[in-house]
Amino acid sequence: MQYKDYYKTLGVSKNASQDEIKKAYRKLAVKFHPDKNPDDKETENKFKEINEAYEVLKDPEKRKKYDQLGSNWKQYENAGYGGAGGGGFGGFDWSQFGGPPGGSRSYHFGGNMGDVFGDHGDFSDFFNMFFGGMGGAASGEFGGNRSSKGQDLKADLELSVSEACHGTSRILNVNGKKLKVSTKPGAYQGQQLRIKGKGSPGTGGAQNGDIYLKIKIKPDSEYQIDGQNIIREVPVDFFVALLGGKIRVETPGGGVDVSIPKGTQPGRIFRLRGKGLPGKKTSDAKGDLLLRLKVKIPTDLLPEEESLIKKWRAVRQKK
Repeated sequence: MQYKDYYKTLGVSKNASQDEIKKAYRKLAVKFHPDKNPDDKETENKFKEINEAYEVLKDPEKRKKYDQLGSNWKQYENAGYGGAGGGGFGGFDWSQFGGPPGGSRSYHFGGNMGDVFGDHGDFSDFFNMFFGGMGGAASGEFGGNRSSKGQDLKADLELSVSEACHGTSRILNVNGKKLKVSTKPGAYQGQQLRIKGKGSPGTGGAQNGDIYLKIKIKPDSEYQIDGQNIIREVPVDFFVALLGGKIRVETPGGGVDVSIPKGTQPGRIFRLRGKGLPGKKTSDAKGDLLLRLKVKIPTDLLPEEESLIKKWRAVRQKK
């Protein structure tokens, strides 16, 4: 079992003030937050280490106990846990943590370590071994059942383009229970949502797991997705394409008027900037809405219309 240097994890000295510890934690928590680094296991583990370190060092009393343990933990290990067994504790004051061990392999404590540092099944073995929920109500045996955080659950959450832009809600069936999940306007492809404490239940009183939902924006009959851009095919009347005019186009953000110049060719693309999907960060510019024109050619011409078109063709051929 590896010793955890919480000061090194937060990048502060052992003499750092509580304010310095808090500032260091906040800076690292923002940098390594899972929401900013989706599907990055290494970053997720780093985030857990940062939280574990701050859990101990943020409170002066907890920090004092950790500092005392820091120079003596090997004596504890050599006394039986993972070592040769049998040695003494060199005057280490176990009353600070609940009482001394009662034998070479079976340890008893006068209280639950979880009462000192809290019960955090998602933390390291080092944390759980020394500061986690080790004992029973009065005198728990070290070799007894250990608490463990519940399993995290992962799933994809499919949204239409309109739902991604405007927000929506879903009813999920999790462990036989219905859970309502709402998304805010501006969801983006690949975004990961965390629902804390709604995953599988923990054991031994530990916290439940979390639910991680990965956003997937699906193309539909009206819109196609190209990164942050949205593509839509728009039908245009033959005479509007020929003579010019305005058309009303519905977008995920509402209806807009689009001016069509004279002689617009089929397949021409009009770009509406900022009408697409948002980026991963709030500072990212939104994508664009690309309108591809599909000119509708009349198929049910009246005899008079056909005659006029033939005359028009004759005029064009003389040019």
